[in-house]
Amino acid sequence: MNDVELTNRPEVSVDIDAEETSDWLESLDAVIAEAGEERAAYLLTRLLSHGHKAGVRPPFPANTPYVNTIPASREPEYPGDREIERQIASIIRWNAMAMVVKANKSFDGIGGHISSFASAATLYEVGFNHYFRSGELADGPSDMIYFKGHASPGIYARAYLEGRLSETQLHNFRRELAPGGGVSSYPHPWCMPDFWQFPTVSMGLGGLSAIYQARFNRYMHNRGIGNTEDVKVWAFLGDGEMDEPESMGAITLASREQLDNLTFVINCNLQRLDGPVRGNGKVVQELEAAFYGAGWNVVKVLWGSNWDPLLASEQGDLLAQRMMEAVDGEYQHYKAENGAYVRENFFGRYPQLRDLVSDLSDDDIWSLRRGGHDKQKVNAAYAAAMAHRGAPTVILAKTIKGYGLGGVAEGLNVTHQTKKLAEADVRAFRDRFDIPISDEDLPSVPFYKPAANSELMDYLHERRRELGGYVPSRRVRSRALDVPGDELFAEFHPGSGTREASTTMVFVQMLARFMSHSGIGAHCVPIVPDEARTFGLDALFRKHGIYAHAGQLYDPVDSKVFLYYREAKDGQILEEGITEAGSLASFSAAGTAYSSHGVPMIPFFMFYSMFGFQRVGDSIWAAADMRARGFLLGATAGRTTLAGEGLQHQDGNSLLHASTVPNCIAYDPAYAYEIAVIVQDGLRRMYVEDEDVFYYLCLENDNYLHPPKPEGCDEGILKGLYKVREAGVDGANVHLFGSGAILPGTLRAAELLAEHMDVAADVWSVTSYTELAREARDCERWNMRHPGRKERVSYLASQLQGDDCPVVSASDYVRAVADQIAPHVGRRMLSLGTDGFGRSETREVLREHFEVDPSSIALAAVHTLVRDGKLKKAALKKAADVFGVDPDKERSW
Repeated sequence: MNDVELTNRPEVSVDIDAEETSDWLESLDAVIAEAGEERAAYLLTRLLSHGHKAGVRPPFPANTPYVNTIPASREPEYPGDREIERQIASIIRWNAMAMVVKANKSFDGIGGHISSFASAATLYEVGFNHYFRSGELADGPSDMIYFKGHASPGIYARAYLEGRLSETQLHNFRRELAPGGGVSSYPHPWCMPDFWQFPTVSMGLGGLSAIYQARFNRYMHNRGIGNTEDVKVWAFLGDGEMDEPESMGAITLASREQLDNLTFVINCNLQRLDGPVRGNGKVVQELEAAFYGAGWNVVKVLWGSNWDPLLASEQGDLLAQRMMEAVDGEYQHYKAENGAYVRENFFGRYPQLRDLVSDLSDDDIWSLRRGGHDKQKVNAAYAAAMAHRGAPTVILAKTIKGYGLGGVAEGLNVTHQTKKLAEADVRAFRDRFDIPISDEDLPSVPFYKPAANSELMDYLHERRRELGGYVPSRRVRSRALDVPGDELFAEFHPGSGTREASTTMVFVQMLARFMSHSGIGAHCVPIVPDEARTFGLDALFRKHGIYAHAGQLYDPVDSKVFLYYREAKDGQILEEGITEAGSLASFSAAGTAYSSHGVPMIPFFMFYSMFGFQRVGDSIWAAADMRARGFLLGATAGRTTLAGEGLQHQDGNSLLHASTVPNCIAYDPAYAYEIAVIVQDGLRRMYVEDEDVFYYLCLENDNYLHPPKPEGCDEGILKGLYKVREAGVDGANVHLFGSGAILPGTLRAAELLAEHMDVAADVWSVTSYTELAREARDCERWNMRHPGRKERVSYLASQLQGDDCPVVSASDYVRAVADQIAPHVGRRMLSLGTDGFGRSETREVLREHFEVDPSSIALAAVHTLVRDGKLKKAALKKAADVFGVDPDKERSW
């Protein structure tokens, strides 16, 4: 016996008194028989507690034996016709395989995955036939299903049988722009908005998102917003995917919130993309321990029904021991060989087990199924999950990657990369699953669909009618909200008077007005990781409460303070704790409530500077894919605005990240009235006009005076640029572009230029370089494609027409943000930004370090005028001396 085997055996002490052990076990059997399992569990718990008090330290029972959690005697009767379902599943398997093989025959390298769905088909089909509910045909609950991205061919293949996808679309798998249309590689609601609900192929995000979606469903119910109590959330995941930190990062939240509306189904095919998940260990046992320790209900589905007689035999305990001994690398190897190999290397380890299967042929041994391929076992697990109360359920289903693909891929490390099958392999697949395709037609790997009035098709549709309709399906059926009118936003137009304010403070005041508004108040969902008091959101605690599924079971330490930490079952604020990833998952759940539940919700996710786009960019991309709506607020944003915090915290990148997301509308407002105009327009576009966009606003904690709103600036604010100060009667010598917290310094730079250099400057507030660039690119593209037609002039160009004055831009973000508009301004433009690592310093010193302070802006303006021949070279040295700029200062980047 080798070391690997020993390390995977449960540690067992030598039994020094077998008779006494037998008495204890018989007593336990008697209690189970007479008083039931609950009584037996109670006694065992008391015994363990009593032992602990006496100093006994038994090993923590994090694992159960490597057998099915639900014994055969406790399995419910299967609810459907297993033979008809087998035939339907076989056809779906064939069509899923055909999609990928045909696509790669036509276009080598187009990709796709055969093996993932092959291993998970039974897990999905039991759900489709008996568990996944839809509210399409009736006003019932619509379950929310996170399908594993790599299994998408199987989901498309079923939709084809249901008549929801055409043969042309299947032919055009992974060719969405082909004539007649195609289907996307993975679940992408942006590309297939009537089909997919959730994007899941960024592995790890599916599990995290499902947890927060289940919690948000409870939030909706507890607040009386929607009837979501009976909606189940299913997440289909892979065992290799569970190594992603996001997959396991929120499992304690699920148990803490008692989310019995949530079921994880983890397809344990023991293989990741190019090798075993745990070759030297047992991933099922590892996952069981993690989920059990986190408080989940764990159901293992490891062995098919034809193992039951062997496990019930006199050698059943030894067989269970052997099952525990073998490591995953061995189990993978068994299914890449044959029955004789399994007889010799699995059963042959012990003479008793060799004798146990002596009456079985090699073919019989080879046909011993794993639990995830057995409908009876899978149904028992699903039924148990549906019935369980008080905690989420995880089903660990053992399968074979590439199941049915034979020697070319079944159980092999290369199976994930398999896209093509030789004709012999296709023939073997056809024969194994009884697909009525002739030998003559076989080379073309045709799709197969039974006759419309056949028994199989009638059964297929009837099962879905019983469950309320077809899934996956995304339906938008929400109503427009009664968004606030001008009267609410006009409060922020006069400015701050003589009182300095930060844009973060302004927005929190605005949010407080929203939450008291009769039209949208109940639909607002403030989300904050763990800086509520930093942002001033504690002003909302007392009136609106912090959501907690159990209410507040304690007297808070600050209960005597007016703005105390008040939790409530119907609380409105989602105070998530220190998890930006979880907060973004809540944003996505709230931002898609208009399609998931038919109720529009308005998430306002405020995060701390850098811990937004940079930390959870992949989640933001997924939110964009699923057409989430709402507001992301980068509070304490900006590289130099967040004084003292330093390199890891100061954000100079988020606007660049935001510019890469096509449906993200990003702004860097400087004044209260700019925020008011932007948010009012966002509410209109998203919640009245039903646009699938979301907004990102940079908010700073820098206090300064906010002027009154000028006349006629709304269009410029929304398009990204408007003038805040005229140069004077003789016109400008230079244009200064300022953004956000740098705008006041830009105005000061104009004063320096006028006072010391006799240079007149127009000063502009640039609220969005991204919006300016997008509109300018649209105009340029239209002009390029429509020669001979009247050329379109971009908004940016229209504002700068009439002079050739240079442009100097300054923002609290990297230069690349402003450089988006450089192609449309030409050599006239010089960008200043905060490229480089942040530093722990004051705002003034930081701005001088990054050269976005008034003196640096003014010097840059003089440089552009010297460069263009409008000032003599001597002016540049004079400017440096007058403005106190060190010419030999080290660059920030």
